[in-house]
Amino acid sequence: MGGRTNGGSVTALWMQESRSEPSDDPLGLTAEEKAWAESLPQRRAIHFRRSRLWMRSCLASLHGCSAREVPLTAPPGVPPFLAPGWGYISLSHCVDACLLAWSLQPVGVDLERADRAFAADALMRRFFTCAERSDLVAFQGERLRREVLDRWLIKESAIKWQRGTLASDLRFWDVSACLGWARHGELAVEIAAELRSQGDWRMAIAVSDKQSLRDCRLCLA
Repeated sequence: MGGRTNGGSVTALWMQESRSEPSDDPLGLTAEEKAWAESLPQRRAIHFRRSRLWMRSCLASLHGCSAREVPLTAPPGVPPFLAPGWGYISLSHCVDACLLAWSLQPVGVDLERADRAFAADALMRRFFTCAERSDLVAFQGERLRREVLDRWLIKESAIKWQRGTLASDLRFWDVSACLGWARHGELAVEIAAELRSQGDWRMAIAVSDKQSLRDCRLCLA
C-alpha cells in the first residue's frame, strides 16, 4: 500500500463547513490543480482550490505524508480517485459543507442539508422504484420529505460507490425499507448503507461490507 495505514476494512470520514478561501499554499496544490482552477469562473475556482487543499490535508494526515505526496487526481466535475494501493475516496458537497470518505474498499458518500426543501412527492414518483413508492405511500408532508431525502442520499452514495452516473443508474438502485442496504436491479449488486446526522446536515455512506463502518468516526474541520 502506498500510504502508512494499517490493513483491514477501514473507513474514515472528514467534514468541513464552507468558509473563506485559504491561502493558495504552493506546497499543497499541484501545478495541474492550479491550472484547472485558473480555467474556472472565480467563485467555482475558490471552491475548487479550497476543497482540493482540504482533501490533500486530510489524506496526508491519514497516510503520514505531505499533502503534495498524496497521489490524488481530482479534476473539476469528475469523481476524485487515488493511485492504486492508496485506497478509495468519495467526495460530496452541498451549499455550505463538504464531506470526504476514504476506505480500503470502494466507498460512496452523499451530503445534504437536513432542512433542504424540494418537491418530495414529485421526486418520489419520478425516480423511485415501485417497491420504494409502496413503502412511502402512507407518508405526507414533512415525514415524506425526510423519508425521500434519506433514500435519495443512499441512492447517490450508492452510485458513487459504483462509480456510475445518475442518468444511467438512478432508476436501478432500490433502497430497502430499513434504509440499511440498497440493491442495483440490473447488476444484481447489493451494498450496505448507513445514514448519519451532523448538526444541520444529513449524510449517507455506502460500502460493500457493513463491517467497514464499525470503527468509522467523523472528523470535523
